[in-house]
Amino acid sequence: MTELSQERAPIYEALEKFQKMRIVPFDVPGHKRGRGNPELTALLGETCMQMDVNSMKPLDNLCHPVSVIADAERLAAEAFGAAHAFLMVGGTTSAVQSMVLASVKRGEKIILPRNAHRSVMGALVLCGAVPVYVNPAGDKRLGIPLGMRLSDVRKAIEENPDAKAVFVNNPTYYGICSDLRSIASLAHEHGMLCLADEAHGTHFYFGEGLPVSAMAAGADMAAISMHKSGGSLTQSSLLLTGPAMPAGYVRQIINLTQTTSGSYLLLSSLDISRRNLALRGREAFGKVIEMAGYAREEINRIGGYYAYSRELVNGDSIYDFDVTKLSVHTRDIGLAGIEVYDLLRDEYDIQIEFGDLGNILAYLSIGDRQRELERLVSALSEIRRRFSRDKASLMDYDYIDPVVILSPQEAFYADKESLPLKDTAGRICSEFVMCYPPGIPILTPGEQITGEIIDYIRYAKDKGCSMTGPEDARIERLNVLRGV
Repeated sequence: MTELSQERAPIYEALEKFQKMRIVPFDVPGHKRGRGNPELTALLGETCMQMDVNSMKPLDNLCHPVSVIADAERLAAEAFGAAHAFLMVGGTTSAVQSMVLASVKRGEKIILPRNAHRSVMGALVLCGAVPVYVNPAGDKRLGIPLGMRLSDVRKAIEENPDAKAVFVNNPTYYGICSDLRSIASLAHEHGMLCLADEAHGTHFYFGEGLPVSAMAAGADMAAISMHKSGGSLTQSSLLLTGPAMPAGYVRQIINLTQTTSGSYLLLSSLDISRRNLALRGREAFGKVIEMAGYAREEINRIGGYYAYSRELVNGDSIYDFDVTKLSVHTRDIGLAGIEVYDLLRDEYDIQIEFGDLGNILAYLSIGDRQRELERLVSALSEIRRRFSRDKASLMDYDYIDPVVILSPQEAFYADKESLPLKDTAGRICSEFVMCYPPGIPILTPGEQITGEIIDYIRYAKDKGCSMTGPEDARIERLNVLRGV
């Protein structure tokens, strides 16, 4: 096996070499290096179109890598401290679903927090596994779900000794981390796998003073969104595995759903971004931490906002906090987070990551600059001055414990009927309902619909949350199990 250095980018190097060969393309894609689609070439550029090529011997094959893609995976595994790394071109959704499908089968149990991303629930629909929810603690003031308490995970494991895996968010969208190292140890003591959704934790592997990464904490698998904070192209991610996971079997699972036509634009972006993080990540994320700290202080000086950080840490449901997350509570100025989100975009040309009913998140990464942060702070100050109102008009809300009646797969594929939203209380939902982002379901298939949930959905719609999931895109009707 040849020695590889983190300064290498095998896929990118192979593409550069391939470009110099001037191969005549009688293969796909049909745009033939951009010649067949001049408008798209004008938009994306000739270099991009010429690198949008098909798998072939000099460029390896994502489904069964033996050369440059295999080398890129070895380098990624080394950079992230994993036994193996898989390059994923279906987004972190694909990585999360492969992780779950590799761990549990139909009828088997998986322990997970209810504030997991929709991709986890989608995997349960696909494989037929049964969720055992650990309801996360909640912060009454902020109105956000927190991490899983270790005692709650222990109780779930003791009550479900036949469960096959424990799933953990590391971190949540808001930056909250559970005690992943202890949860992984607890899972292993009981013969269970530990899976981590690190869609928002790529930087944990390369930053000083950040929460522990999944691989360092002893997790068996972790899904990494390289495109979120790592700098790669949208839809490119990594699936990391520890030594207990058979890489060949995981590859088989990935190949059940991932495309056989892996994009070399995405693959090369993963390769180059891994190199960048391995060589310069600590310095880059050190600057991100500094910028986030500066912005947090300035926002808190405005008054009315609360940009929260490590002061929330309690050693349990908030075991640690990702200080790169610029999460800001907005309710004290009388505005829901989604209202501030809309104002920032519509009035100030600032696009943040998301707003919920009480908070906003400005996502900071290696591409941010100080002057843009100053513009954000200034805009938030103006919004407070121009648009703040009495917060009494805002609805009080809290995390709603789900009432699970059936497994997601049973409910999703069961006979169903469509009812007006107002008439669904007491019925069993057969589809997903969520605000996106963050993509955490309000309802999943198999859960009972309550009046409290209906009120929450209506309120979120009224405030302008972007809601997805149901067959009825207007969310005026829901599919429920017929006769149940």
